[in-house]
Amino acid sequence: MAAMATQQQLQVQKVKNPGLVSCNGSPTKDEKEEDMSRSALALFRAKEEEIEKKKVEVRDKVFAQLGRVEEATRRLSEIREELETLADPLRKDVSVVRKKIDTLNKELKPLGLTCQRKEREYKEALEAFNDKNKEKAQWVSKLMELVSESEKMRMKKLEELSKNVELLQ
Repeated sequence: MAAMATQQQLQVQKVKNPGLVSCNGSPTKDEKEEDMSRSALALFRAKEEEIEKKKVEVRDKVFAQLGRVEEATRRLSEIREELETLADPLRKDVSVVRKKIDTLNKELKPLGLTCQRKEREYKEALEAFNDKNKEKAQWVSKLMELVSESEKMRMKKLEELSKNVELLQ
């Protein structure tokens, strides 16, 4: 029975550590190295799985964050569009008014120049008018003097003639 118990222990060890077991039940040097390689490989695989799990977790978090960012971007885009639609009528009105002002400025510039030219011409014409009016007044004055002298002379002549007629009578 003891021999059977040791054989079962050897089989259990072989299942647990499928390396060679010596007759006395202690593993050989090659078996120890193979066991260490297997445990190192198992440890490496466990670490790889852990890294892969963390990688998947991080990727999931990144995708979740990207989803939130995309949603926030979409909402911000909608808000920007709403703001543009609010500002758009005002912008159009301002643009129309500015264009109208620019058009009127373009029309006013030649009119202003024409007005200045006409004012200059008016002043020159007024000055010429006033000069001619003064000249006319002088000539009228001269005419009045001549008419007055002529009347005096005619009156004198008439008086002389009247005296001559009286003398003849």
